[in-house]
Amino acid sequence: MKHSLVVATNNRGKLDELRHLLADMNVEVLSLADVSKKPIHVIEDGLTFEANAIKKAREVASATMMLTLADDSGLEVEALGGAPGVRSARFAGERATDAENNAALLAALDELTADAAGTRTSDFKARFRCVLALVDPFVRDGEPFVVEGTCSGKITRTPRGSGGFGYDPLFLVEGTDKTMAELTEDEKNRISHRGRATQQLRLALEKTLAARDELTRTVVG
Repeated sequence: MKHSLVVATNNRGKLDELRHLLADMNVEVLSLADVSKKPIHVIEDGLTFEANAIKKAREVASATMMLTLADDSGLEVEALGGAPGVRSARFAGERATDAENNAALLAALDELTADAAGTRTSDFKARFRCVLALVDPFVRDGEPFVVEGTCSGKITRTPRGSGGFGYDPLFLVEGTDKTMAELTEDEKNRISHRGRATQQLRLALEKTLAARDELTRTVVG
């Protein structure tokens, strides 16, 4: 029987990607709506991706008493000092849409170009970062296991592609001539920041599931 794994996010794109990435593991990936009739709101006030991921994982695990995985991720543009960073989902304001955040990013780069003549599109180096935090309220005393994955590239001024979500249409993946939104699902999951973080998570998740199985045998026995 599969173990239940709650993903502490309201972002459908992240949930779908994690379901695909963990499809071969002994877990049923559940959304917050699957496990709670009442909305679970976590204030993401951390200054780092790691702080936010840990906070979300801990609070949702505490509220549901279930094995919980939290993802905090975003885009860091070198020329903008790492922005949007932890505010990637709300760069254009609270409840901003992907289109609004993309427009805000391009506007910020336009201002930068106006202030420094000669800045070229190729100068806008960037990377996607993803931090995953796994918390089990019954294993490891609820201490989080944390991993990180990154994907380097640069920003294009013309959105391309219809796949993915967030800033994917503006992010040219290093070593390719495609934006993240132009990759197939399998291509993206192999090289994306979330895909790389998940690869690092797999062993810890397997050990956690084994520990849960042993705990169940002990209780039943």
